[in-house]
Amino acid sequence: MSINKVCLKEKFEKFNDYWSPKIVGDLNNSHIKLAKFKGDFVWHKHDNEDELFLVTKGHLTIKLRDKDIELGEGEFVIIPKGVEHLPTAKEEVHVMLVELKSTLNTGDVGGDMTVEDLDWI
Repeated sequence: MSINKVCLKEKFEKFNDYWSPKIVGDLNNSHIKLAKFKGDFVWHKHDNEDELFLVTKGHLTIKLRDKDIELGEGEFVIIPKGVEHLPTAKEEVHVMLVELKSTLNTGDVGGDMTVEDLDWI
């Protein structure tokens, strides 16, 4: 077994596509994922999984049905399972996600933005 450090800056430099998470690590039954967001995603929820969004660069808004959560660099939020949310970013934002391996990015809605086979970087 090989144990290596991960440099987030180097990993983010390896891709440019938005809303397409990349796996950078395994943690128990979860994946550590990196993603770049810009614009609006889709309203969705995850019936069986919580999600952690940690902003490493930029500004992210997580819209909920009753309020907006504003995240800056170094801030995170955990969205509990079953809560509808809409991630949105006016400018490019870099986000680290921690979620169960079974989690689909579009949750219960599917569609064109769904990424089922995530790349490892």
